[in-house]
Amino acid sequence: MIENCAPNPTVGLFGIGLDTYWPQFPGLKERLAGYLTQTRTLLEKASATVIDAGLVDTVQKARDAARLFREKRVSVVFLQITTYALSQTVLPVAQGSGAPIIIINMQPAKNIDYSWFNSLGDRALMTAEWLANCQSCCVPEIANVLNRNNIPYYLVTGFRGEEFIEHELTSWVKAAQVTEALRSANIGILGHYYEGMLDVYTDVTLMAGTFGTKFSLIEMDDLARLRKNITVAQIKEKIAQLRQEFDVVAECGLSELERAASTSIALDALVKEKDLAALAYYYEGSPGSEHQDIVTSVIAGNTLLTAHHVPVAGECEVKNVIAMKILDLLGAGGSFSEFYLIDYEDDVVLLGHDGPAHAGIAEGKVKLVPLPLYHGKPGKGLSIQMSVRHGPVTLLSVVEGTGGKVFLLSAEGESVSGPTLQIGNTNSRYRFPISPREFSEAWSRQGPAHHCAIGAGHVADEIEKVAALFGIECNRVC
Repeated sequence: MIENCAPNPTVGLFGIGLDTYWPQFPGLKERLAGYLTQTRTLLEKASATVIDAGLVDTVQKARDAARLFREKRVSVVFLQITTYALSQTVLPVAQGSGAPIIIINMQPAKNIDYSWFNSLGDRALMTAEWLANCQSCCVPEIANVLNRNNIPYYLVTGFRGEEFIEHELTSWVKAAQVTEALRSANIGILGHYYEGMLDVYTDVTLMAGTFGTKFSLIEMDDLARLRKNITVAQIKEKIAQLRQEFDVVAECGLSELERAASTSIALDALVKEKDLAALAYYYEGSPGSEHQDIVTSVIAGNTLLTAHHVPVAGECEVKNVIAMKILDLLGAGGSFSEFYLIDYEDDVVLLGHDGPAHAGIAEGKVKLVPLPLYHGKPGKGLSIQMSVRHGPVTLLSVVEGTGGKVFLLSAEGESVSGPTLQIGNTNSRYRFPISPREFSEAWSRQGPAHHCAIGAGHVADEIEKVAALFGIECNRVC
């Protein structure tokens, strides 16, 4: 995993209990409030900014909690069940908070010491102890009410101190980080689509509506303008960065390095000027034109941007740069890829792409190499050559399906060692739990564009939670 670049999300937290119990069982309310404090600590440990509405035990307190969460614009609300409570103290929050509900059904211990419990003797003490352990009691009631009101919710069930509980809460916080970051992101679209690549054509209005993202349409003239105001000192500094972050092979001529450096500097300035969180691009330009000179020298700079949390997707693949951004926000990287071929002898699928990749998830150092010809694109220049780090990986696509349906498609596999095509591209070998033949067919049947994003590590569980918070489906292959 690489550094997670997402800001801390703002989440809501409240507990529920029954006010009738408090005068009957002294000390119970304080004990249950302690459960809430412990959960808050777990959420803060996961880097959440927690808006704590406390222990809600009346309808009015529920309405107040909903108002608080709405005012603070929380991205998700965690409901801590501390004991049996009435569903009427949950419904106003679920209806009014404006955020998805995660129900935490967490007991204070793995089990109860029955011998000790039954030896207490005092029925009131025994009842109080039971109430402090009966979190599961009202889960069906709450689910019933939310189901009947068509309010989505998600359950986390277990016991305090269990690794599963902390993992689940952390995963939900990570998902909230992604949703908040995308909703405040500005994604640039530079140039135009690769003509005839119909699967890549994207309904940007639909993407904005689904993810809350802003899209900026950028002219090549903007990049050309920024490229004109570059100093010799800046070029030397950028070449030093290229040598530091890449293995610059000896065949890379100084003139090509200077050209790539100039364009990289302009790209950095463009990202700053337009406040971009990601960029999708494609352009051809007229032979010998300034714009063609720029677009044939963008790969090194776009790779640097991708490694520094501004993912860049070629061929104007807007959907795929969203997938790359999701993986990057999860700390998994996110490299631009497509299917290359199937090795039936070794039972692996080879994926890669020309253009920018994510150097932060490379196996070894990324090579910067010269290409005398860009395949399927005009011109020549410098390109990058790398393989994704060996070990667990996750594939992700944002899919625009039939009827305006947007969903996420993911798969977990492994990047494995072995021969690859040394053609100045990213190129890696992947093995999945099913055969390459089955994987290729199962993935393709979902109808994604032919590109996908690849991240380091297994993060499909987090991706499913991201989809849930956006209110869309997530389909997982194998």
